[in-house]
Amino acid sequence: MATTKARDDGHAPAVRGGGMARAFYRFAYRAGRPRWDAEGPHPALVSLVGARTPGRALDLGCGTGADASFLAAQGWQVVGVDFAPEAINEARARQRPGTPAPTYVVGDVTQLRSLGVEGPFELVIDVGCYHGIAAGRRDAHATEVAAVTCAGADLFIAGIAHPPATWRLLGARGLDPSDVIRRFGSHFDLVGQEEMQGVGRHARFVLLHLVRRADQDGGPDAGG
Repeated sequence: MATTKARDDGHAPAVRGGGMARAFYRFAYRAGRPRWDAEGPHPALVSLVGARTPGRALDLGCGTGADASFLAAQGWQVVGVDFAPEAINEARARQRPGTPAPTYVVGDVTQLRSLGVEGPFELVIDVGCYHGIAAGRRDAHATEVAAVTCAGADLFIAGIAHPPATWRLLGARGLDPSDVIRRFGSHFDLVGQEEMQGVGRHARFVLLHLVRRADQDGGPDAGG
């Protein structure tokens, strides 16, 4: 099994809508507790993990680590990535002594390998990250996720289908299943889709479940 050589150098490149988006998220965490920040794991994640055998998991846009910490407590080896150092600092501060700790990395989820995040991962979760990534960075995001997952890996993407205009100013484009299929389809199959209760008045919250296919060339992503 490959090890993760995650580098945490405190550098947070732009990922969503450029410098304005990065400034917004950093300010939100500095000002207090953002309304999207949760104390516990997302209910859908608890249901999805269920009785799965723990392996290696990657949490994209991990924020303050609620989902990453939950997975670690279930026995998963977890790496969480977020471009806001304030969020990562808070995630580490919330870690309870004596409990399994995720590895947290500050950086751009569209540049995973350059951050030292290496696979293979059997589980990747993206709750509220992809829906905020600018269109011009989404292909890079899909490429990076494919590069660090093994055949049969589960990818769960959850987000708001139609973000408000203020979010779009920051580069958010929402979560459209057809967009995800187009960008991830060369390596992943969509096997599940559902809608859940969203955040506040943004009620259409979409959850997509994709599974990594084996590479045709039988390379390292083919598992084994």
